[in-house]
Amino acid sequence: MSTSKQENVAPTDGTGADSMKDPSSGLSRRRLLFGGVAAAAGAVAVVGADAFVTGREAAARAEALEDAEQLRGGETIPFYDVHQAGIEMVPQAHQSLVAVTLREGITREDVRRMLMIFTEDAARLTQGTYALADSEPELSLRPARLTITFGFGRRLVDVVNPAALPDWLDRIPAFKLDQLREEWNDGDLLLQIASDDPLTVAHAQRMLLKDTRTFGSLRWVQQGFRRAYGSEKPGRTQRNLLGQLDGTVNMSPGSDDFAGVVWKGPVANPAWLDGGTGFVVRRIEMLLDKWDRLDRSGREQAVGRRMDSGAPLTGTKEHDEPDFEARTPIGFPVVAEFAHIRRARSADPHERMFRRAYNYDQLPTGDEISNSGLIFTAYQYNVATQFAPVQRRLDELDLLNEWIVHIGSAVFAIPPGCEEGQFIGHTLFEA
Repeated sequence: MSTSKQENVAPTDGTGADSMKDPSSGLSRRRLLFGGVAAAAGAVAVVGADAFVTGREAAARAEALEDAEQLRGGETIPFYDVHQAGIEMVPQAHQSLVAVTLREGITREDVRRMLMIFTEDAARLTQGTYALADSEPELSLRPARLTITFGFGRRLVDVVNPAALPDWLDRIPAFKLDQLREEWNDGDLLLQIASDDPLTVAHAQRMLLKDTRTFGSLRWVQQGFRRAYGSEKPGRTQRNLLGQLDGTVNMSPGSDDFAGVVWKGPVANPAWLDGGTGFVVRRIEMLLDKWDRLDRSGREQAVGRRMDSGAPLTGTKEHDEPDFEARTPIGFPVVAEFAHIRRARSADPHERMFRRAYNYDQLPTGDEISNSGLIFTAYQYNVATQFAPVQRRLDELDLLNEWIVHIGSAVFAIPPGCEEGQFIGHTLFEA
């Protein structure tokens, strides 16, 4: 994982030629993108950043970076690359997934302008620089590994280039145990915003939602958390709110195995997705009050792993390979047919995905004391051949379904990254 420290200081006289350092040129470009009325509103919004750059940015940045090296708040992830940032990396502690519904009548050129604006603001924010219409620019100075990743729903692709639709980019057919709620389904555009600092996530989300005002409306927001940064070694398997180690069998970012699951596949995607991937979001409610009534042995039988170490019931360490042929003294499988780890396993090496999960915990209703669950996300080259078969087996016979309910589902295409001077999604327009 490559990181860099953001050290650029915008000129205090407002004369810099680079629009990344001079808000006045950024505002001019924004006027071209938005058009008259929206540009006037943008001019008001950018006043905060303008005052910041012309008088106080250097001092504020110096103060922010004074302890950033020690505290890691100034750590950045490069935005421009072959692949979008936020996928092949150690996950951050906090994440917000934002789905946007594009306005009726939006055109191909509208989408182009929107993506150009998003790209510039995301590139700035992830490197610790304020967005062009940022009225609270001080909040951008500690990115804390901020990444912003964009995903396209079926309707966005259809508006830009309907001939380029991947055949898997559509709502996943409902499984028999799903209890999907419309408020958590679908979306035309996805913003995946993640950082080790929740304040940074909240600020970046607000800046990007400002960018959507001309083009669409908010559909849903799903905010999740993992262990706080520094509370355990990076790369360790996280625990979910059922108490389980979640994500033991996952490929390592940067490996050939990861590339073969996420970036490449046996069936070709449309050429514009080269360097991109498929993305599934499943909102999973955990019935924790019911889970409380199950003893430890029952929990381990349902999952097929020990709660303390995450080891399979046939092993002693988390990453031991399960022995699905092992039998008890009376002849029953040690790892039962209904165990989660058996149902999730496939003999087909292509039926795998890179899984990443964040916990959520919200205000309970009624007599319950919990309203918690998992924001499960999965990256894979082809959703139809990788995610869907695994989920179908889990739906058919997974005892864990007694304590979890899938209440939200969405599918997006994650376009490749871009070079400086390009914008995210440019390959879709060129296809």
